[in-house]
Amino acid sequence: MARLTDSQRRIAIAVSSVLALIAVIAGTLALTGARDDERAQRGGQSNDRAAGERGKERGGSDDADGRVPRDIVHATESGGKAVNITIDDGPDPVWTPQVLDVLRTNGVKATFCMIGPQAQAHPDLVKKVVAEGHRLCDHTVSHDITMDHKSVAYQKKQILDAKKMIENAAGGAKVRYYRAPGGAFTPDSRRIAAEHGMRPLGWNVDTKDFELPGSAGIVAAVKNELANGPTILFHDGGGPRGETVQALREVLPWLKSQGYGFSFPQITGPGR
Repeated sequence: MARLTDSQRRIAIAVSSVLALIAVIAGTLALTGARDDERAQRGGQSNDRAAGERGKERGGSDDADGRVPRDIVHATESGGKAVNITIDDGPDPVWTPQVLDVLRTNGVKATFCMIGPQAQAHPDLVKKVVAEGHRLCDHTVSHDITMDHKSVAYQKKQILDAKKMIENAAGGAKVRYYRAPGGAFTPDSRRIAAEHGMRPLGWNVDTKDFELPGSAGIVAAVKNELANGPTILFHDGGGPRGETVQALREVLPWLKSQGYGFSFPQITGPGR
């Protein structure tokens, strides 16, 4: 067999190196694809949580036959320049009456996302919320922000037990929405809620009033984040809420001065 010249040997080595590099790249791409597939299989929970927290992720709607859609809603029923005021973690015997007073003074209706045992303990407040024209939302039994890592059976019990507690306390008024604690939605929790007539409800503006940033900080959060979308999150339970009450006194007139109306979140129709 003829010997290779130096030039031919260099060419052969170069070709071998290129082929080896191609093999490495192909193996890396295959591994990356497998990891991406694995993440995609696990990613429904984290995407759902992001949808609740930031209002930027959406699932498909299944309302073609008139059922409550499973996707997370942020839009207003009224459309146009309007916001949804949502109030979480009550009812609380100290703070909920004060929040109701501010809403009444400003002629604003809100959606109250209630903890089941809180509603059960304060049925008078639940009935007052309903009597004043506000809507009810299921915020689970124990406000477990890790629900998206729990079994489907656990999620179902948290959602449906709370729904029953709230509706019993309300004297029969229907719970129209479901909001996962901390935005911990899953495809299963959204399905369970929708199958029981509750639209999954996210938010766009997180005032972080639970961190007690001061009423000025809460108002500033509304003004700074309002471009994110129409659904604004406040709290009337889970701690001292005097700052929230004062912030509502300031921010509701400000919203009106900016030309905003007030609405409820959509129950049917696409989430956005």
